[in-house]
This record gives sequence, structure tokens and C-alpha cells, in this order.
Amino acid sequence: MPGRSGDSSRWVRGASALALCATVALAGCATVEPADPYAVEPIARHLERDDNVGYCARLFADIDRRVDALAARDAEAPRIAGFPYLRVDRLAAALAPRAEFDGPARKAWLARLATLDDAGRTAELANAMLPSDDLARCRVLLGATDAASIDSLRARARVPDAYSAGARVIGLYPVTQLLVAANEARWQEETRAVFALPLDQLPVQGRLTRFGVRTAWPVPEVALPVPGDPLGLPVLSRLDRTALLVRHAPLLEVDVRAAYDRPGELGLDSTGLPVVDPEQPVAYTRVTHALFEDGARLQLVYSFWFSERPARDVLDPLSGRIDGLVWRVTLDKDGNPLVYDAMRPSGRNHLFFPTERVVARPQADTLDERMFSPQAVRAPKRDEVVVLRIESGTHYLQRVSVEPRAQPAVRYQLDDDRRPTTLPSAAGGTRSVFGVDGLMPGTERGERHLLWPTGVASPGQMRQWGHHATALVGRRHFDDPHLLGSYFALRPAASTAKAP
Repeated sequence: MPGRSGDSSRWVRGASALALCATVALAGCATVEPADPYAVEPIARHLERDDNVGYCARLFADIDRRVDALAARDAEAPRIAGFPYLRVDRLAAALAPRAEFDGPARKAWLARLATLDDAGRTAELANAMLPSDDLARCRVLLGATDAASIDSLRARARVPDAYSAGARVIGLYPVTQLLVAANEARWQEETRAVFALPLDQLPVQGRLTRFGVRTAWPVPEVALPVPGDPLGLPVLSRLDRTALLVRHAPLLEVDVRAAYDRPGELGLDSTGLPVVDPEQPVAYTRVTHALFEDGARLQLVYSFWFSERPARDVLDPLSGRIDGLVWRVTLDKDGNPLVYDAMRPSGRNHLFFPTERVVARPQADTLDERMFSPQAVRAPKRDEVVVLRIESGTHYLQRVSVEPRAQPAVRYQLDDDRRPTTLPSAAGGTRSVFGVDGLMPGTERGERHLLWPTGVASPGQMRQWGHHATALVGRRHFDDPHLLGSYFALRPAASTAKAP
């Protein structure tokens, strides 16, 4: 990951070394599209049936052809080959073993796959301006018809890896990873140095401005732990979800030098490219889960978007339109934070901030990117808030602190992070800010020409949930539900009680 002060010059110096290894055109690095889900059993045998099952299979196939023709495919959760009326994400794939036997767990798992498909199709149908008639009924009918194919469904409910093995082969990855790993090590050293500075010694280029969640305090208490569903996932009411998102929303302390340092609302310009309105501060949120030790843990995700990352010089490979910060809070069963982590919406700059409730697991001594934690964070009390200090221009995190809650200078509102998949378009109707490949068009970075041998699609480009590969050396996905458990373990209760 590029460093802080020497971003441009170091990457320009490294370009010639990587170019010696990358001797094949970038076109050869494209990932292979998954097989046509309608050419795989059991859906294939339904298409010729002269009954309601055949009608439903053809209805889904027709809708998908029209959606694809209009480039309106929603890429967050892929369709399942042979079962295109269902979709899967990494959490659902990890839960598949719990659906091995018939009963409540299987029904809950199938319902999750159906919900993912419904969410994706809701955006697709809106953007393609297609009716949704009969799709819900047909999803139920096809699911009942294919009930005996549960073993095949479980085997196929997998999310494609975000890394291209072909690109790594073509890019001579065993060699290029040495260069990338060395650069990542330098970035980590520079980041540690920044986090080691006293807060009052961090440079300020503009004016420090605080952005906090727009709400009235106090917010309702959420009684945790809450009951779990048959898959073991905590079940929250809409009110509880909102209360937790508000309670743990971070306070941003941004060094604001220009409009590009103000978090804003995503939209589409007259050409259909994404833009950010800094006059409307927004945090886009979602609630998901980590599978950690003795059960599932709630995770609260906040995505902030900036209009651009301005160039530091003419050769800056990290600059470009649209930038951002993703902040995630993993809660223990009692609702207190276990670990915070953050990344850019491109998947870059993945940082971990553990609380006193966890201890780091030993990591294998390899070149693969390991858990990088420049700072630990004390879990905040009820009347406290986590403050994120953010650098001007680069939007790098510089410090995470805990302070008494106070009114911010500027307030941001919370919004669902699915909303940017259906935004008003100047051409009429709605469109998504993300492409059918899960990447945000117009946000490409120059570093992609250097880092494609890592196997990551267009490194540095902003992307949709489910497409965040966060390691350039090795493999790591931000939405991997087992990620937290691979890096941390719960601290024994007695140790936690004595922690400062």
C-alpha cells in the first residue's frame, strides 16, 4: 500500500521494476466470468416444462437477459449456478454447513439466499425499468420444486475469489510480490510513525472540522444479547438496528482544506458518473455479522465518501475522483465493541484497532499481508464517542481516540448503503454508482498499472460491498465472516476486567 509523504515518487521508482515482470498486456488479466446459471441443472431442465414451474424458470431467464442487455446487473451477491432465483454472499456461504439437515436452520438459510436475490433484483428491476410481477411467487415455487437438490445448492453456494489467478501467473507474482511486500512494509512504518505523534503535533493544512451523527440524545437502549435465528445470527428489530448504528457512529475530525475533504452524498452527474455532494453529509450504513469463537457477532459498517483525492503532483498514482473511508465496529454479545477496523472503499489501507476485550493471535511468518494495527482503542462508555482524525486530501486515518460525547460542528445523516445502487439518472429512471463488475466507473487510479500482477481487479478503484480484496500479497476479503477470528481471540474475562 502506498505510503504517506512519498506516495508518488516511490511508486514511480517502482514502476520500472514491475514493468520488467509485467510483459503481457493487461487485457490478459481479466477474470473469467462464471458459467451461465441457466445452463446448469436443475434450472436447465425446468426451462422446457409446460407448467407453472416452466413459466417461472423462463420468467427469471427473460428478466436476467433484459437486465444484462441494459448493463443493470447488481454485483453485490452473485447468482447461484443452477439456482438463479437465489444469491449468495460470503456470510451465507460460510453458513451453508448449518443447512445440511432439514429443519429450521435449512429454512433460514434458504430464506437468506432468497432475500439476497430479492435485494439484488429490486435494484436491477428499478434501474432497467422492468416489472416485478410474479417474481416473488416464482421464487417460492422454484425453491419448493428444487427442495431435493439441497446438496447441489449447498455445493454451489460459493462466492468467487476476488483475486485473479491468471493475472498473478502472467504478472510473475512470485517475483512482483517481493516488491509489493517491501512497499507495504514501508507504508506500515510510516503509518506507525504518524500514529505515534502526539495528537497536537499532527500537521493541519486547513481547518479541523468535526462531523457527527444527526440525532437527539440519548438514543434508546438496546437490550443485548438478543435472541438468534436458527442459524445463530442475532435478530434485531429495525428500531434496535437504528439505535445501535447511531450509538456507535464515529465522530470525524477532518482537516478540511477544500470541498474534497467534506464527506457527502453520492449521486450521478449528467454523464452518469458518480459524484459527491459535500453539502449533504452522509454515512452509508449496513449491519452484518462476524462468525467469531462461540457465535456470531454484530458488525456495524459506516461508509463515508469524498468527492476526490487530489493529486500531490503530476505523477501521483493514487489520485482520482471519489475517495472514501469505511469504518467497521464489531460488537460483543453485550453490545460493547470488540474490534474496530477501517479501509478505503477500494479495499486498500486495511487497519485494525482492537479493544481491551481481545488479544491478537500469532501470525504466520510469511510475505502475506498480516493484521496491521497501528493503535489499540479503549472501548467507549455510554456517554463517549470514538473520534477519527482524518488527513486533508489523502483522507488517511491519523488517530483513533475516545472522548466525551459533544455536539459536532456539522451533522451527518445515516442512510442505507444499498441506496447508491438506485440513484436518479439524468437520462431518466435510476442507475447504480457501481458497474456490473462491482467497480465504480470513473474512479480508476494510476496504481492499477503497477499493481495488476497482485491479481486484484483495478487496485485503487472504488467498489461495491462484497468486492473488497484488502491484501495485495496473499488473499483477504473484507466481508469474510471468519476474518476477525483469524486475527483475534477473546481475552479471558478476568483479564478484561483488569484492563485499563
